[in-house]
Formats: sequence, C-alpha cells, structure tokens
Amino acid sequence: MANLLREDASGVYIIAATPFKPNGTIDYNSVDSLLEFYLDKGVTGITILGMMGEANKMSIEEAKEFMGYAVKRISGRVPIVVGISDPGISNLANLAKSSMDVGCSGVMIAPPNGLKTEENIYKYFTTVFESLGDGVPVCYQDYPQSTDVFISVDCFNRLVRHFDQLVMFKHEDCPGLSKLSQIRSAAETDDTLRRVSILVGNGGLYLPEELSRGADGAMTGFSFPEMVVEVVKLFSAGSVEVAKDIFDAYMPLVRYEQQPGFGLAVRKEILRRRGAIKNAETRTPGSSLTNIDHEELSALLSRLQDRLETMG
Repeated sequence: MANLLREDASGVYIIAATPFKPNGTIDYNSVDSLLEFYLDKGVTGITILGMMGEANKMSIEEAKEFMGYAVKRISGRVPIVVGISDPGISNLANLAKSSMDVGCSGVMIAPPNGLKTEENIYKYFTTVFESLGDGVPVCYQDYPQSTDVFISVDCFNRLVRHFDQLVMFKHEDCPGLSKLSQIRSAAETDDTLRRVSILVGNGGLYLPEELSRGADGAMTGFSFPEMVVEVVKLFSAGSVEVAKDIFDAYMPLVRYEQQPGFGLAVRKEILRRRGAIKNAETRTPGSSLTNIDHEELSALLSRLQDRLETMG
C-alpha cells in the first residue's frame, strides 16, 4: 500500500507535465524519461494530472490509464498525488477511488468555479469529503486566479477542524503571503487546530518569501526542479542567504515560464531541450513557441548558464 499523504509532508512535490506526441496522444516513452528526470533531480514527491498537467484536456479513461502507468513506473520510490478536480462529485469520487486503488498517496482538489460564498465552499467540500471517505488524504488547491473561488483563512481552518483527511494546503493565492502567515499563526496559537502541510505553487515566483513565512516546501512544475529542491533544502538547513542567491540566478526564467496561457509551452520546450521529453507539444487548444520565442528562451538559458558558472 502506498505511503499516504500526511500533514507533515514537506520538500518538493513536482507538478508533472503530461508529454504528448505530435498527433495528440500520450507519449508514454516520454512519460518514462520525464519521471526518471524528476527523480534524478531529487524531488520528494510527484503530482500528476494537475492544471499544468493538462488534465482538463484528458478523458476520465485517459486519466485513469495515465495514473496507473505513472504509479507502476515510480514503483513506490516517492509519493504520488493526483489532481482530481471536477465539479461533479461522482466523477471526482470515481477518480479518487481509482487513484487510491492503483497506489497513489493522496489527491488534490480545487473548488469548482461558481462557489461565491464561504458557506458554498464549505458545503461543497463537506460533500466531497463525505463522498471520498476518511481513507483518502486531500490537498486543497487554493488557486483563485484560475478558479475564481476565494477561501478565507477562517473557512479553510473550519474545514481542517471538521475533516481529518484534509492534510495539505497548496498555496497559490496571489497576493497571498498574508494568508500563508495567518494559517500558520492560527495553528500555532490554537490548540484545537491541526497544523497541516503547506506547499506553494505559482511556478515558484515567491518561493523565498513563502518559505520564510512557514511553508513546508513547494508543489510546482518549474523546468529546473533541482533549483527548487536546493532552495528548500538550504532554507530548512538555515542557509537562507545562499538559498536566495541561487533562487535569484533562476528568477528571470521563473518569471518567463510563469506567463499565463503560454508558460506551459515554455516549460515543455525547456524539458525537451533538457532531454526529459521528446516533444514539446501541448494538447489542443494550447500555445506553441514562435521563432522569436525560441530566440528569447535561448538567450535566457544562456544567461542562466553564465550566472551559474560565475557562482561556481
């Protein structure tokens, strides 16, 4: 049985891209090479079928096949979390059961568009947790830039108090540093409130500040996962200024890769250039790089290499 996701989870859970062939089908040879690439870079866990994994462009059957394949390839070397967000509770519960049956460690769920009040959010997740049952650990994905659903600290903590299977908060609200601090402070001052894991996203844009405010690590898909791994380790070891220097070297590329609607194409192209996948295609509808984009990216990668060589 898989090691279940727990509230003390930390480190780097990489958001895996989904490799496709030029004809739009899943490239399973590249799935193999990509997963091994992530493991080689030292990630703590892998999150599949997230928003940057193009899960919204896959059928339920494809998603089930993909998760089964990924679990078999990883073979217990690190935990696997699966994005199962879906407005339909029955579809969501179906995917959750399938993911746990094949050996995943937990699931990640973002609220569906249209939940406009705190009570709507609470009622939706009450139904979700009751449908999934106690044996399915859940990561709440807080990404209002995409979902248009804003959850307060009080509402999130209410869910934490009432549902033990809620063990992780994926922090992607922006600006959201204050929310992160408030969640941490509440757990430290209230004996009735569990401390849950907080992993951060947004491509790592605010990683040093988020780690300083109490995040346990990152859950993001940046194409140089070794940077994220190193920064998190250095922060944990107390070498904060060294961590910030490393992060600063990569910052132009972090920023470029985080462009809304276009960043995934950039990320996949970098992964292709690094030999992790064969093709950089995104599934239709999706962006692709122009000649000018390729030139810009080449310049950014060249400057990054120069900086790293200077740093030794």
